[in-house]
Amino acid sequence: MSDCCSGGCAPAKPVADPLYRRILWIALVVNTLMFGVELAGGLASNSVALLADAVDFLGDAGNYALSLLVLGSTLMWRSRAALFKGATMGAYGIFVLGKAAWHMVSGPVPEAVTMGSIGFAALIANGTVALLLYAYRDGDANMRSVWLCTRNDAIGNVAVMLAALGVFGTQSGWPDIGVALVMGCLALSAARQVVRLAKAEMRTGPEPKAAVQTTQRPETMKISEIRRAD
Repeated sequence: MSDCCSGGCAPAKPVADPLYRRILWIALVVNTLMFGVELAGGLASNSVALLADAVDFLGDAGNYALSLLVLGSTLMWRSRAALFKGATMGAYGIFVLGKAAWHMVSGPVPEAVTMGSIGFAALIANGTVALLLYAYRDGDANMRSVWLCTRNDAIGNVAVMLAALGVFGTQSGWPDIGVALVMGCLALSAARQVVRLAKAEMRTGPEPKAAVQTTQRPETMKISEIRRAD
């Protein structure tokens, strides 16, 4: 995958693309539903990884809603929205790291079967959305932030399933905590990419207006020159 922060992005697809708008609506509905599922599952299973992923689903639902709000706006407004989303991604990462640290001290052993089942359902949901968004992964900062959120979610779902397997095999909460730590660091890394690209876009200023056509026909120019000479 090319790195937009180093200038390797392909030209952005039209932000008012109707297909892209429909994909964002699908992503918004899926993430809202999965937030409720993972929140309930995380509380039932005492899994910090599932709770962290639930908060991520909620944040992503807000990000998709914000992306729909600014869709078709100027580059400056899209960049500002991406900057805000990058900040929320960073805040999510810090929250997850703090939650994992708390579970190191006083966290119970999670229930592995619930973790694995919900992690698999979340992977199907995020994998579907990620495939729909794949073609837009190298767009502007706003599009890239949407892609990064979804990609990170799919990776996180696989990690939750592996953590469930680890908890089942060791009867310990450390695999759950380890995955939560990785998810928090992944969120901070994605936030850094989005914030850097958004700031770079904001420094370039608004898209330049089309130059006014001032070219005159040779005959008209000659007449004007004769009049000025007189």
